[in-house]
Amino acid sequence: MGLSLNKDISATSFFKPVSVIKFVEECLNMRDTSRPLSDRDRVKVKKALRGVRIETTHQQDQIRRYKITGVTSIPMSQLIFPVDDKGTRKTVVQYFWDKYNYSLKYGSWPCLQAGSDSRPVYLPMEVCKILEGQRYSKKLNDRQVTNILRATCKRPQDREQSIRDMVLHNKFADDRFAQEFGIKVSSDLVTVPARVLPPPLLKYHDSGREKTCAPSVGQWNILNKKMINAGTIDNWTCLNFSRMRPDEVQRFCMDLIHMCNATGMVVNPRPFVDVKSAAPNHIENALRDVHRRATQMLAQQGVGNQLQLLIVILPDVSGSYGKIKRVCETDIGIVSQCCLPKHASRPNKQYLENVALKINVKVGGRNTVLEQAFVRNGIPFVSEVPTIIFGADVTAPPPPTHPPGEDSASSIAAVVASMDWPEITKYRGLVSAQPHRQEIIEDLFTVTKDPQKGHNVNGGMIRELLIAFRRKTNRRPERIIFYRDGVSEGQFSHVLLHEMDAIRKACASLEEGYLPPVTFVVVQKRHHTRLFPEVHGRRDMTDKSGNILPGTVVDQQICHPTEFDFYLCSHAGIQGTSRPTHYHVLYDENHFTADALQLLTNNLCYTYARCTRAVSVVPPAYYAHLAAFRARYYVEGESSDGGSTPGSSGQTVAREGPVEVRQLPKIKDNV
Repeated sequence: MGLSLNKDISATSFFKPVSVIKFVEECLNMRDTSRPLSDRDRVKVKKALRGVRIETTHQQDQIRRYKITGVTSIPMSQLIFPVDDKGTRKTVVQYFWDKYNYSLKYGSWPCLQAGSDSRPVYLPMEVCKILEGQRYSKKLNDRQVTNILRATCKRPQDREQSIRDMVLHNKFADDRFAQEFGIKVSSDLVTVPARVLPPPLLKYHDSGREKTCAPSVGQWNILNKKMINAGTIDNWTCLNFSRMRPDEVQRFCMDLIHMCNATGMVVNPRPFVDVKSAAPNHIENALRDVHRRATQMLAQQGVGNQLQLLIVILPDVSGSYGKIKRVCETDIGIVSQCCLPKHASRPNKQYLENVALKINVKVGGRNTVLEQAFVRNGIPFVSEVPTIIFGADVTAPPPPTHPPGEDSASSIAAVVASMDWPEITKYRGLVSAQPHRQEIIEDLFTVTKDPQKGHNVNGGMIRELLIAFRRKTNRRPERIIFYRDGVSEGQFSHVLLHEMDAIRKACASLEEGYLPPVTFVVVQKRHHTRLFPEVHGRRDMTDKSGNILPGTVVDQQICHPTEFDFYLCSHAGIQGTSRPTHYHVLYDENHFTADALQLLTNNLCYTYARCTRAVSVVPPAYYAHLAAFRARYYVEGESSDGGSTPGSSGQTVAREGPVEVRQLPKIKDNV
């Protein structure tokens, strides 16, 4: 196709260009501005405003601009500083009155500080205004995320029109530089040929009324179906941290257990220990108490050795999810299912079904599998020989709230691998901390010295997962497919070189001459390619949301002219414009045809364990992303909240990072 120009609309959040006083009022939710700021308030304001650029408003003829470096610890009515070489000292309030004839109203508030600690510039908040056009890079709260999505979410037809309008507005034909270089830009979007891949047939248990299921437009439901491998739970209980009444909690538990049993699971209708409620400020103690009571009763009755499931109703105020998961998974070793009180108090059938799906995989079951898995050579390239499918991701820490240079929180790498063949539905995960913002996964293969015996010991995440696969299936993998998320285009060759080398070494360390062929695929979601239907509103070309149909694949014109890559939109849109996933094959020893890899990738998107929809990213990469995100809770605890758990259909095990990186706590084996 030649040169192409990528145009898209992007949105982010900015600081409002308001007075600093108004910003502080909103930040602290203040009604009475006459009261002094507490130390806690001051720290919050300091975190929110550090690095922000402001301009002064007290001199109309001389507007000065500064970058905020901090907030003073004492109020400006008491803040004294030298005003001349003779050593004359004044308070900020006095100085402003003497020099500018300006009476400061907020004498009990601290000053903003610009400049360095050795040469500070003190600025009263009331004479400062935030400059326009500054990007807000810190984490948004739930309400802000909702608002930004509502403001920017555009249906495909509207988004396409906005892009067209933008191109016309830019007037490329009149651009001096474009004319000089003889560049002409078409005002039309490029039309590309696409195929829509058929959805796979899904297999459920033979005891259900419907034994197989053909998804329709990327989704289906489990009505009249039983999970293909349903779990058994004898010992469970519930812990409530919300304001829900005991009878409401009891009713929710009964509804949920009834749904689990209706979908094929075998769950004891009665809780093993009494359902309890606890205050949100005693989370750790309450979790340990449940664990202790359950362990004592199990020892007395001699039935099993641990509580199999703990249902947790989260507090009404968000922020406790991370702590609950950290305690359950790294401290006491309990499989937990968190539920938001707004859903638990009024559960609908769809919600209960979704929670049942999650519970089943957490206790070792399988929800559904591809029907082709049971047919001889049914899944091309996978059914022929034992195949292991890896997913890997690295997550960088969230934007810092401290100054540059101090931002050294470790990145977290996660690798998951399929543990069943030929079904390819169960995954086991490993997580590892590594140096800040490092894209290459360090721990794929490691060699350490045994301190006692003095010889080298082979280890690493790939090796561990290959061993686990062999233990589960009694077969060694004869083919490896590696889906790698979290790599930017500039890092392709760097990541491929190091990580392929680690995969090779991990295989060779297990058995001499063991070199299974590897296909290395990079998965990218962060791009600005959008695919629109040629005719909007046509039923045979769009889903309910007006997006292209799930299974749409494009591998011509907008792809690399010589390399093996394709765009796949495997999911049905819900709102806004669907973003296709870009799969780029960097290395392929299995000699996949384009059709075979596209079909396999699309089919795998229907095996995601936590919902009855095709997902937008291939599940191994999705699970790796969730595992890395979960591990962040282990080191940060409180940073986020959610009603569902990234536990995927398998276990996640933490690995220790190098000494200079903060180590992750070890995850209990039974979780």
